[in-house]
Amino acid sequence: MTPTRKKRLILIVAMVVGVGIATALAVTAFNDNLMFYFSPSEVAEGKAPVDHPFRVGGLVTNGSVKRQSDGLTVEFTLTDTRATIPVRYTGILPDLFREGQGIIARGRLNEAGVFVADEVLAKHDENYMPPEVADSLKTAQQGGDVR
Repeated sequence: MTPTRKKRLILIVAMVVGVGIATALAVTAFNDNLMFYFSPSEVAEGKAPVDHPFRVGGLVTNGSVKRQSDGLTVEFTLTDTRATIPVRYTGILPDLFREGQGIIARGRLNEAGVFVADEVLAKHDENYMPPEVADSLKTAQQGGDVR
């Protein structure tokens, strides 16, 4: 092999390795930022990851909202009519948050089985329900598998 061909081969191998490393970093960053949606039934069945961020949506159970003495921490339960999970949120709730309303919460499931929300999103008018929540409720009422 001539010295010119050897240099070209080394350059091509270096480029392939560089592209491979860049692809691996991009896929890792994508997976770290990927956030799945789970219904309360799936969370109750253990399908949701523990201590990894995901979204959960459903209806706030009537009579379940309990505010702590610090004024910011709220605990409530979320249901899709098949299963109910406890949720804890520290922060200012949206103005439209109330019992019996559809919401989506983003956060993590802790070891005790409580969903600790970082963000709570409430529907923006009386006729709108997030598509994921509507699908989960419809499937739960039909008694089928949510996924």
